[in-house]
Amino acid sequence: MDDQSMDGFINFLKPPGITSHQCVAMFRKMLGIKKIGHAGTLDPGAAGVLPICIGKGTKAAAYLLESKKIYRAEMCLGITTESQDAYGNITGMRPPGNIRQEQLTDVFQSFEGKITQVPPMFSAIKHKGKPLYKLARRGEVVPRKPREAVIYSLEIIKVDLPRILFQVECSKGTYIRTLAADIGEQLGTGAYLSFLLRVQSGPFGIEESHTKEEVDNKLQEENLKECILPLDHAFGDFPQVILQEKAVRPFVNGAALSPAGLKNYIISDKMVRVYSPCGLFLALGKWQEKKGERVLAPEKIFRQAL
Repeated sequence: MDDQSMDGFINFLKPPGITSHQCVAMFRKMLGIKKIGHAGTLDPGAAGVLPICIGKGTKAAAYLLESKKIYRAEMCLGITTESQDAYGNITGMRPPGNIRQEQLTDVFQSFEGKITQVPPMFSAIKHKGKPLYKLARRGEVVPRKPREAVIYSLEIIKVDLPRILFQVECSKGTYIRTLAADIGEQLGTGAYLSFLLRVQSGPFGIEESHTKEEVDNKLQEENLKECILPLDHAFGDFPQVILQEKAVRPFVNGAALSPAGLKNYIISDKMVRVYSPCGLFLALGKWQEKKGERVLAPEKIFRQAL
């Protein structure tokens, strides 16, 4: 089963109660393939889209990690926990009292744009080589440097105090638990994240995701390929370039090409998807300036010439 037809991605609907690393281990066992990874950690208690990278799809993981994410989440006001979610010990209680809708709207809007977050102790960030969550389980607290994140949109879906359902579109590295806790502090009540569902991760949406049971069924029916998205699915927003036949081998071997070596192209500041004349996705490329001429250089090779 470990052949080129398996290279790509499974848009996995991760259930709560399992780590992202355990999901990878599960797929390695199911598919009998060692070269499997994921593109973007989800907390064990969270559910939703977890792109599983298979074979050469693992080469795309770094690019997918840069993608925007969309979450549907619920926060509960008036209670704080050590992990900022429902799984940690309670550290404080402040009854929310009467909070007006205008106050909620103003506070939520204040978190849109660039923000800074102090990563939670219960996270995979390492301190002197050890994950913070292991230190936190021993009751240790260490200083953490604030990190920048971008909140592209933050929308209140439903208010049923003390619970608030909301949706957030954000950059990589955003801690939704910390966002909920910080909003709670801004409201003067404290808060913890009571529910988290990732509905979009880059080009992967929850509507097209597959449960473990669905993948199992396809595997038993020998139709697993129906669950596997092609390598170029990760780069659908990038412009397309098609090489001349004679230019395929030099390009995948590292040579930069002038427009004369291209059959179809768009000069762009973005990376481009590079294809053979027969439509095989080969690589990501990037336009560069060389001796006064624009040339297309390989950025990441996914396939050699056939």
